[in-house]
Amino acid sequence: MQTSTRMRAAAVAALLGLVAVLTGPGGARADGAPPETTESTTVGDVTGFRADGAVYRLSAGPAEARVSFVSAETFRIELAPDGEFTDPTGDDIVLPQGKEPRTRWKDRGDRYELSTSEVTLRAYKKPLRFALHRADGSRIWSEAKGLSWTGEKTVQTLARGAGEQFYGAGMQNGRGNTSHRDKTVEVAVDYNWDDGGHPNSVPFYLSSAGYGVFRNTYAPGTYAFTDPVTTSAKEQRFDAYYFAGDGAKDVIGQYTDLTGKPFLPPIYGMETGDADCYLHNANRGERRTLDALKVADGYVENDMPNGWMLVNDGYGCGYEDLEETAQGLKERKMELGLWTEDGIENLGAQVRAGQRVAKLDVAWVGPGYKFALDACKDAYQGIEDHSDARGFTWAPESWAGAQRCGVQWSGDQAGSWEYIRWQIPTYAGATMSGLAYTTGDIDGIFGGSAKTYTRDLQWKMFLGTTMTMDGWAPMDKQPFRHGEPYTSINRDYLKLKESLLPYQYSYAHEATKTGVGLVRPLVLEYPDDPKASTEAAKYEFLSGEHFLVAPVYQDTTERKGIYLPKGTWIDYWSGRTYEGPTTIDTYGAPLDTLPLFVKAGAAIPMWPGIRSYRDRTADSPLAWDVYPQGNSSFTLYEDDGVTRQHRDGKYATQRADVRAPVRGEGHVSVTINKSRGSFTGKQAARPYEFTVHTGSEPRAVKLGRALPELGSRSAYDKARQGWWYDRDDRGGVVHVKTAPLSTAKKFTVKLLGTSAVGGRQAAAAAVLAAPTGQEAGAGTPGEVLVDVTAGSADLTGTSVTLQVPEGWRTVTAKVPGRIPAGATRRVAVEVTPAKDAEVRETRLTALARYRVAGEARSSQQRLAVSVTPPPPTGEAWASDLFWLSETNGYGPAERDRSNGESGAEDGNTLTLAGTTYEKGIGTHADSDIAIHLGGRCTAFTADVGIDDEIDGYGEVAFSVEGDGKVLWTSPKLTGASATVPVDVRLDGVRQVRLKVTDTNGSKTGDHGDWAAAKFRCA
Repeated sequence: MQTSTRMRAAAVAALLGLVAVLTGPGGARADGAPPETTESTTVGDVTGFRADGAVYRLSAGPAEARVSFVSAETFRIELAPDGEFTDPTGDDIVLPQGKEPRTRWKDRGDRYELSTSEVTLRAYKKPLRFALHRADGSRIWSEAKGLSWTGEKTVQTLARGAGEQFYGAGMQNGRGNTSHRDKTVEVAVDYNWDDGGHPNSVPFYLSSAGYGVFRNTYAPGTYAFTDPVTTSAKEQRFDAYYFAGDGAKDVIGQYTDLTGKPFLPPIYGMETGDADCYLHNANRGERRTLDALKVADGYVENDMPNGWMLVNDGYGCGYEDLEETAQGLKERKMELGLWTEDGIENLGAQVRAGQRVAKLDVAWVGPGYKFALDACKDAYQGIEDHSDARGFTWAPESWAGAQRCGVQWSGDQAGSWEYIRWQIPTYAGATMSGLAYTTGDIDGIFGGSAKTYTRDLQWKMFLGTTMTMDGWAPMDKQPFRHGEPYTSINRDYLKLKESLLPYQYSYAHEATKTGVGLVRPLVLEYPDDPKASTEAAKYEFLSGEHFLVAPVYQDTTERKGIYLPKGTWIDYWSGRTYEGPTTIDTYGAPLDTLPLFVKAGAAIPMWPGIRSYRDRTADSPLAWDVYPQGNSSFTLYEDDGVTRQHRDGKYATQRADVRAPVRGEGHVSVTINKSRGSFTGKQAARPYEFTVHTGSEPRAVKLGRALPELGSRSAYDKARQGWWYDRDDRGGVVHVKTAPLSTAKKFTVKLLGTSAVGGRQAAAAAVLAAPTGQEAGAGTPGEVLVDVTAGSADLTGTSVTLQVPEGWRTVTAKVPGRIPAGATRRVAVEVTPAKDAEVRETRLTALARYRVAGEARSSQQRLAVSVTPPPPTGEAWASDLFWLSETNGYGPAERDRSNGESGAEDGNTLTLAGTTYEKGIGTHADSDIAIHLGGRCTAFTADVGIDDEIDGYGEVAFSVEGDGKVLWTSPKLTGASATVPVDVRLDGVRQVRLKVTDTNGSKTGDHGDWAAAKFRCA
């Protein structure tokens, strides 16, 4: 029986009486106020007007409106129905602003016009109604009717433009990176941390018409982006700031000028974090705080980056030996974090002992948004008051202004494919509200699996911040817990993020100036692309301007429907180029392959080969990954990464300028300008490395004078400086390394006689693909099929090689004759897996070498091959066979036992309708078990039902699938149903799946048994 462990929000809500949160300080009715009414009143005609500098007051009977200009493009409108202005937010959210702008006003008869150099706000008189225009007279927005109110809310009603799109409202789970048009979003704390929730709401939205609106309130609201647009807040006052800008970035910038720019995290804060309870643990047994160091050792021993650890993350979990724990973590290149379950009264002593991360959970949100915001600011400041470190906090429920002090994460969820799916649009959407650091736990804190963990970790490495949390799921969730191949894949992506820290950290600094975070919806960079605001772009995002990430969110080795906007995009793994706008209908994505694309023109700064930023020394190289196309540049930001000295100007910037042909043949130069600025630990000199993706070999490479050409990877690795063209590396990459060079001097690397990214004739490159579902038996000779498609010219001398794991054997396949332009040739490549090859999906890489348009070139493609066990023979019990995959609703599926609660082999004897069975499988819906048959079996038989231990309840359905087709389904069965016999023909079926599915929305008691499950085989 499934026992719910997910009690955190419910328990704390009951404890704190969090119904009060739904009104908040701004929504509460004062004692003696008139009773609430649903009758609506709309503001009437203007009866008075006063001007006082940049502040204007308009009376409409007893109601009073006030317009205050903050800048030439930002102003505030307030309405007090009773003429008395109030501001429950005080100075909590809006920061002190600079000198008010020069304004002027005119009475135009039917309206007053209140103007700055950039905008004019029209205040129509009969009745009072506002409309905003630019200085050239073009309309930005207009009210369809005047402001209105009831006893419990105020409403603004705006006319909607024909193609107007809307974004924002903070973190909206499952949405936000595409348009809110025709949708209604709630702006409130709801403690719904799943799809459809809105845990870190922000009362701000922006429009494609070039404006944004921030409702200055703690009251929850509802924004309906229908026609007309109606936005309401649960309070009898209206208070909103308006921003007029050239685009979304400008509007976000103005909003964060008002409410605060995002903070700059410490560099360890952008490394992955780990959280668990160590001082006792109901889920893990007796432990001590210092046991956290044993887990930290796991990261070190597995060569995995990890920046910080929360050591008391669990209800009722305290800590001991704090200073010793903090020192032990530092020795392992990690920092100490604590959960503020009991408040922050002891924060000073904790920080002095070594705490550098403060996680604020539900108990610290408290009764109202102000409490949450104050907690964020106070914990942030507490770290800074007692150390030289930067404040660094995490919160699951926050409000406008929290971007100044913390990371917003989406709360506690269960790992699943659905969890991955709805999280993808969540974080890029939150960027549209000035939230620069938003994230979710890797694979959730409940449930999950080896595959979902790995797939979730991959794409979250392209967020600014993320962590993994343990102690709530049946097994711990560190990235090394599931064994191979998952450990190696997770390590690769963790180290990829580590190498990309200079890129991501530069965007973190940019956010402190612009308010725009690293993680971006496509529409932010491509506002004129008609698909960027639609479902076509919902399940992908940009990491900075240069990476497009399209996560895999289904149990598959293919990703469908990847939309690439205008420009040239390069597959990060294969080097294949795509010209956007285009949609990739099928992308080969083995388990270790995140669909990842780089925009042509990119120059990506990287730290190669490190586990921690602390591994960097004065002699460490800086690497630039360059995709030359036209003229482009990137500015690297550097500081000490930890202290607050950057706020006093102790930082440096260094710009890389790339000059290349827009298309085809020509010279490429990469100029690294002198580093400007200084900070403690700045490198006076350093070696540089460059990977320049040209697709064509240069005739020479110069750094002032010609650099030596090296003939192999090993020669390149040993050399102090020089260059090497690797034809087989992602379509052709020029590798360049230099001796240490002064950071105070500019230098230029010139590649002569090469090309822009894609090669001298990019369209002539071949494209590789592979059919899905390919299998190979361990130790058994077989074939892998690869499709080679010629580009715009014939291919000659084509051969296809497989890059295979150690112990495998393969033979290069030579393709006779030509492959005509545009034609596809299917090539069978011989391969024999190792005899001891693990039964699992294995990634191979197909490499085609060929000549085209007078040039030697190569193309490559990753592909998935399933190593299969020997097929069953004779009569074989399903519980005795190897399972290709197994997912289960609670704990593992059991062999020859009923479903247990969490661990393996903790179930009971299989019993259906009073009959016990020695053999069979015990599951908990939803369950899915895949078994390889290899086409050798003729039938499957079993008795199915809900185990007697459930005592009559539960409701499920059983099904048998063969090679993707449903072969048999049961009726709905309850704990009181009779046993149902199964007898299914399997002639020719290679893979069978045994599924048990919940049918009534409640998985309680869904213990489905496949009793006496047996295959009859040749």
